[in-house]
Amino acid sequence: MIRNMPESHQWNKASGIMVVALLTLMLGSYAFAQSVKVGRTVGGSGFHIPSYVAIDKGLFKAEGLDASFIAATAGVLVRATIAKEIEFTPIPGGGSEAMLKGAPLVFFVGESLISQWTLTTTPDIKRVEDLRGKTLGLGRPGSADYSEIVITLGKHFKMQPGKDYRVISFTGEPDRIAALIQGSIQGGVLSFPHAARAEKEGMKILLRTGDYIPRLGGTFLTHRDFIKEKRDTVKRFTRGIIKAEDYIRTNKKGTMEVIEKYFEIKDPQVVESIYTQVYDKYSPEMPPDLIQDLFESRTTPELGWPAGKPLPDLNQFVDRSIVNEVLKEMGRKPGGK
Repeated sequence: MIRNMPESHQWNKASGIMVVALLTLMLGSYAFAQSVKVGRTVGGSGFHIPSYVAIDKGLFKAEGLDASFIAATAGVLVRATIAKEIEFTPIPGGGSEAMLKGAPLVFFVGESLISQWTLTTTPDIKRVEDLRGKTLGLGRPGSADYSEIVITLGKHFKMQPGKDYRVISFTGEPDRIAALIQGSIQGGVLSFPHAARAEKEGMKILLRTGDYIPRLGGTFLTHRDFIKEKRDTVKRFTRGIIKAEDYIRTNKKGTMEVIEKYFEIKDPQVVESIYTQVYDKYSPEMPPDLIQDLFESRTTPELGWPAGKPLPDLNQFVDRSIVNEVLKEMGRKPGGK
């Protein structure tokens, strides 16, 4: 027994036990904390609020994930995911376009169920037709904040870029707000949070793309190899997103803190307005009809899709097994097919 050993021997043995325990704890924590990189767009996006909440409120950490954001343009994020430089990216528009071109990517958990893009204009614009001959601030060609406005204006108002209105590309939404205020553009594509900020500056929301285009927003994709090799990590990430969407619905104060941080908005009325518009618009599900609409939105001449070419089987681009499995483990009935 330890009490019969020399004092120095007792100390050495006790110290050894403590060291082993400490090392075991450290190694266990290291093994459990999986480091992952999560894409997000520059300037913040209303589509991505669940991922902001999951990181800032410790929901990923509670799932054993050491998650960090990589902020870049949508195209850069998609290419980085293809190159396995980023694990999780919430870019459904650019992602679906890349998938149709053969990229080894797959959607696995949803965020927003509605389009959150608006066409926000200077106050002198009274109707969409007033934008003829004017300049609009959009994202890069091929991005969701470019294609959804181009498609909406083309299909519903018979207006084409370059012919009926001019386009200036901006990578970030804050730059579009500044350009609207300065008068260098007369309309800009803004997500709900940025549109609320622009309204505070005297601008007006002329139309919402969600009234014209059904939309999955912020749906997460990853490399196919990552699901095969790190399925447990993908499950933990999915669980964190689901818990974040629950948090948004039930914790107004905490969510408003996240909105204030990521959109750099200090006005509590603007922050509350954003929360009211988005708090119940998130779901992990990826409804088949909205997946169909998403991919069909990429099959337009404006995006280079050959006229008359049919879509391939879309099931190859969506893996619902993980979100369904996680929902069942959480005691919920999966709604996706």
